[in-house]
Amino acid sequence: MKQAFGYFAMGLAGAVLALGGHELLRTENTTVSTPPPAPVKYVSLPGPNGVATTALDFTYAAENTVNAVVHVTTETAVNVRDPFADFFWGYRAPQQQQLRQGAGSGVIVSSDGYIVTNNHVIEGADKIQVHLNDRRMFEGQVIGRDPSTDLALLKIDAKDLATVPYGNSDDVRVGEWVLAVGNPMNLTSTVTAGIVSAKARNINLLQYDAARDIIPLESFIQTDAAVNPGNSGGALVDANGQLVGINSAIASTTGAYSGYSFAIPANIVRKVASDLLEFGSVQRAYIGVSIRDMDQKLADEVGLERIKGVYVNGITDGGAAQKAGMQTGDVIMKVGNIEVNNVPQLQEQVGKFRPGNSVPVTVFRKGKEQVFDMTLRGKEGTTVANVETRSVGSASLGAEFGIATSSELKALGIEHGVKVTGINGGKFRSSGIKEGFIITRIDQEPIKDPAQLAKLLESKRGGVLVEGVYPNGTRAYYGLGL
Repeated sequence: MKQAFGYFAMGLAGAVLALGGHELLRTENTTVSTPPPAPVKYVSLPGPNGVATTALDFTYAAENTVNAVVHVTTETAVNVRDPFADFFWGYRAPQQQQLRQGAGSGVIVSSDGYIVTNNHVIEGADKIQVHLNDRRMFEGQVIGRDPSTDLALLKIDAKDLATVPYGNSDDVRVGEWVLAVGNPMNLTSTVTAGIVSAKARNINLLQYDAARDIIPLESFIQTDAAVNPGNSGGALVDANGQLVGINSAIASTTGAYSGYSFAIPANIVRKVASDLLEFGSVQRAYIGVSIRDMDQKLADEVGLERIKGVYVNGITDGGAAQKAGMQTGDVIMKVGNIEVNNVPQLQEQVGKFRPGNSVPVTVFRKGKEQVFDMTLRGKEGTTVANVETRSVGSASLGAEFGIATSSELKALGIEHGVKVTGINGGKFRSSGIKEGFIITRIDQEPIKDPAQLAKLLESKRGGVLVEGVYPNGTRAYYGLGL
């Protein structure tokens, strides 16, 4: 019995010793494996004075933007056929006019009443009204339009207005917070937030149209801020309330917001608005190359270790690139100090300049980079701004006129003519005349400049015969009732 008790006592002592050792080891292991406390800090953005705030706060940006974003409403007279009249009269039945209403947004960019919006918001409108956030309403006057970027500049007769300051859209980064401010679905002064989800997007929204001199420039900022019909022309601002884009489009299968919206970069907006104000048309600069995106095959051919830059597929005779010494097969790496890695990025950067501006362009050739100082040129090969392209308009006729270029006249085999640069409704639209038409004669009288044409048409009474030719060479005659 004593012997059994001894065995039990030794076993109990061994168990206690084992448990104590285990606890000692566990304590030591725990002490060794505990990491030092990680440094922590608030995740915040700088406030308006550069002082970090304790939370991400959009109130400053929103409060300083809503008063400078306007609601734009339009009315357009459209011709419609009465099916009952067609039944009795056939296709010779007289057409009836109906008013079509539209709405969008705009951004006040100067305190004396200049407003940037989308071209598609006001295109063809017979009447434009601008509604401010304080409920004042003004008639809007079109200063100029640019279908190639889908931008337009309006003017209202007002002073001391709130404005949205321009930011630098080149500095916008993917993942950065932004606000979309506009009037979706007639819900005025609406603010939504999201992040920049991509840059330099080409979504094939704008269609090339040589007859109307539309050469699309698409390099959109993509965001996930909620944007709906009515937001077009509204502001995309950063957390400091600076304008970084003009909201223009959404990607959707339903017509309503589905998660992706697109804005025109502010650097393009500022340049286009400035040109429209100063010249009446956009002074677009060109390098003088045909280009394509890089791929792995091209990168291997030119000796690039990774895919970057934009490949030069061809050189235009007499263009800026040829005169600077660029060659087919070069890879454009930078315009100024901004890297370009796809065609939209390159077009965006070149689109910030006017003909005659000099800009350094970095090119990769034969294993090394070279910098070419390039003087950009216009479509006509000139290096000066074309101030003669300012349009002359006629409100009663619903049309805008500009001078046909020498190359257009030469290509069509005519000596003079005035180009219809815009149709805003009215008598020109109802007569069937389309944008791009070059008017050569009115009642057999030669037409040589826009001012002469506008004055002649406004002095006529009754019907006149308009003669001209389209850019594709088609000659046409129209009867215009005055």
